[in-house]
Amino acid sequence: MKLDRRQFIAFSSGALAVSPIAHVFGAGQAPAQTPAAPAQAPAPPAVPKFEDVRRNVGVFTMRGGTIGWLVNKDAVLAVDTQYADTAKVCVDGIKQKAGGRGLDLVVNTHHHGDHTGGNAVFRAEAKKLVAQAGVPALQRQVAAAAPNSPAPVVADVTFDKTWTETVGDEKVTASFNGPGHTGADAIVHFERAQVVHMGDLLFHERHPRVDRAAGASIQNWIKILEKVGKEMPADTIFIAGHAREGLPLTVDRKAVLRFRDYFDAALTLTRKGIAAGQTKEALAATAALPGFESYQGGGVLTLSGVLGVAYDELTAK
Repeated sequence: MKLDRRQFIAFSSGALAVSPIAHVFGAGQAPAQTPAAPAQAPAPPAVPKFEDVRRNVGVFTMRGGTIGWLVNKDAVLAVDTQYADTAKVCVDGIKQKAGGRGLDLVVNTHHHGDHTGGNAVFRAEAKKLVAQAGVPALQRQVAAAAPNSPAPVVADVTFDKTWTETVGDEKVTASFNGPGHTGADAIVHFERAQVVHMGDLLFHERHPRVDRAAGASIQNWIKILEKVGKEMPADTIFIAGHAREGLPLTVDRKAVLRFRDYFDAALTLTRKGIAAGQTKEALAATAALPGFESYQGGGVLTLSGVLGVAYDELTAK
């Protein structure tokens, strides 16, 4: 369901009118580059959109990482929370869909602020908040590095490898497969709907962030994408954390395996550069990844960032 202007104003009462590219982690459908000219007119406010995916599962986009939701007659669930202002819009919309009911639970796929910044808003409406065991520490680490930042709202239920719960007529499983985008990424599988929310383990034709400081691993990320792309049924719908402007956030497994190939190409290019004596700086200046020229960047989501991490990862002692 796409909200019309009247619904948007009603849902976002008191919310800030903000640019969809204000956050350095990137936005689901943000433009490729942040405007450089200070005199340029401000970007229009981000517009909220609810879309059905399959069997009571849907996605919400506004600003930040994609929020997944489930509303059935017995349960209400959300995956990720964006920011405080957009979280309020999303919560109001989900409650309207649920006939006024609050949320039974919320799952964080990882710790980045564009996926957990709305935790306080969602937690006030939910019975519990779930995340992989490493997420709270990473949230606190980020908060500690920012002067005067408030304490983050963290999960009250954590898991190591797997967490499963039946919510109404849906079975939801969150799984951790080792380091990828960060050191603590969860994949959330709506098993009966056969919909998988990948968080930022999946970018659709958009250069990803590889958060090495938070434990990321390109080499294991490839293994995760390989496993998920090949083990899930052919009709599985995958929800990406971010996408190139104009492209959908819901994709099939071909797109998952295509993203695996992107990383494989980045590692191949990096290995060749290292063997040829190329410096990290020279490698990072590569204009485009052969075979993946359509990928967009912006903020910290750049090819140079990916290649820089690839270089560090392959040369680490």
